[in-house]
Amino acid sequence: MTAILGLSAFYHDSAAAIVVDGRIVAAAQEERFSRVKHDERFPRAAVEFCLRAAGLAIDEVDYVAYYEKPLAKFERLIETYLAFAPRGFSSFRRAIPELLRGKLDIRRTLARELGARPRRLVFVEHHESHAASAFLPSPFEEAAILTLDGVGEWATSTRGVGRGNRVELHDEIRFPHSLGLLYSAFTHYCGFKVNSGEYKLMGLAPYGRPKFAEAILEKLIAVDADGGFRLDLDYFDFPHGLRMTSRRFDALFGGPPRRPESRLEQRHMDLAASIQAVTEEVVLRIARSLHAETGVENLVMAGGVALNCVANGRLLREGPFRSIWVQPAAGDAGGALGAALFVAHGLLDRPRPDRGGLDAMAGALLGPAFGPAEINAALAGWAGPVRRFGERSERDREAARLLDEGQIVAVFQGRMEFGPRALGARSILGDPRAPEMQSRMNLEIKFRESFRPFAPCVLAERAGDWFDFPETASSPYMLVTAPVHEKRRIALGADDARTLAEDPDLIRRVNIPRSTIPAVTHVDQSARLQTVDARSPDLRGILEAFEARTGCPVLINTSFNVRGEPIVCTPEQAIRGFAATGIDALVLEDAILEKDSAARANEKRLRGEHLARYELD
Repeated sequence: MTAILGLSAFYHDSAAAIVVDGRIVAAAQEERFSRVKHDERFPRAAVEFCLRAAGLAIDEVDYVAYYEKPLAKFERLIETYLAFAPRGFSSFRRAIPELLRGKLDIRRTLARELGARPRRLVFVEHHESHAASAFLPSPFEEAAILTLDGVGEWATSTRGVGRGNRVELHDEIRFPHSLGLLYSAFTHYCGFKVNSGEYKLMGLAPYGRPKFAEAILEKLIAVDADGGFRLDLDYFDFPHGLRMTSRRFDALFGGPPRRPESRLEQRHMDLAASIQAVTEEVVLRIARSLHAETGVENLVMAGGVALNCVANGRLLREGPFRSIWVQPAAGDAGGALGAALFVAHGLLDRPRPDRGGLDAMAGALLGPAFGPAEINAALAGWAGPVRRFGERSERDREAARLLDEGQIVAVFQGRMEFGPRALGARSILGDPRAPEMQSRMNLEIKFRESFRPFAPCVLAERAGDWFDFPETASSPYMLVTAPVHEKRRIALGADDARTLAEDPDLIRRVNIPRSTIPAVTHVDQSARLQTVDARSPDLRGILEAFEARTGCPVLINTSFNVRGEPIVCTPEQAIRGFAATGIDALVLEDAILEKDSAARANEKRLRGEHLARYELD
């Protein structure tokens, strides 16, 4: 037996993963245990979970694989500061002490945190970790590889090919030229938090027009026909300073960055649409070039930019590849898994197992599950109504009834998801046919901006009947957008069309029904799709029961968390989140919890305490 523990830490979204004899046993982000969103610290609790899931002690682990090379990153920081000196001194003064406090001498840090010196410690380059996480668990025997993110050691993008158990990268773009950092610069400029607000910028884009795209391509980024690109660094501060953008950037786009939580103007929506359009164009050019170079029909992707599901959707519809697979934990958390798989297959030459055309991610359900004793202990703290079900099908039918009656139902079942998306194990579900459901869920439950769209989950075999989605494609990890099928759309009257295009009030725009499933139809008639098959049996059971009752095989699926918190991990956290929000019912394994008058009265107080506790981002 060969056990490999993969780790990512000390930047954002730290995580651990364990691979035994080439099989992925467990993986989880530290934030789910620490309750610190995007926690960057050493993933102590995630490591403990992974070891427990594998039935191993740390001294039984054969290899520890770290997702990047700290000395190479240190070299990049020093060279960058020297290149921009003396302008970078303030940033240099902040960064170097952090490195010297454990991020540089990672061997000693890991030995201290793990409680034992690893038998064999392997440092895998950052983008090699991304590439391995993209190809090695994919369903393909051969695929082109594309990684795109902010920055690793030096690389910000790599291209290559995976064959069998090998990952070969043959081309890279280096810092400071970065598509991920360009997108993050606009995230910052539009008033959202870098490394977490990029989803908001992507969701805001359909409300605007790409009127600044030409300026971005003329002034900020030069893009070659093959997707190679270079930034004009006069417009950015990130290589050497404490801000993302420079005064020249501010002048180009009409003023200083938006203050967080201040009113969104049409200018911000147009900026979001513009950088989204440019990002999609760069990704498409790279993909076309990569396909021509390799002659391979499959593409795999990882890195933070690979989480841009709108770009992925265009790539699937318009790109040259027959099939696309994106690592569900495409960001830095997935680097822990990629590093472990790189050692297992790339260094130890273990063949990849035959998975019958499926990927190796087990539906991304790689986190902890909780047994009857733990569920019963959590239920003991709930004073409201509880119903237990002997048969899972009976529970699913009752959940479907509640959803059909307009109730919002949270679910906590099976193993927790690995990656940023809730896929039915730690989810909040709603009826997509209800026009008011998007605003209600945003404002009463998620406590977030009203413009944020919700994703649909749909029975995989029904996807083509509700969305413009190829029959041969799948999107099990909610990483591709697709247009709502034309036959499901609602023709807009002149007044509604004008409101949708021009009204500065985003709530009025959101509340205009655009299809028969308005709660998951974005303003541009798109939806971020999750296709549900046998890999997610618990969610599939509820969907099947809902279709049997209503004729609709689609539900809203959003993550079971509220603003400022990570997705819930334990049954106690699920009950606490249920109690403090407008969620009507909670499916907790074989039980359904509901609220009586006392629980409803307590809800407002708990909600206020939550909002006071967490800083809004």
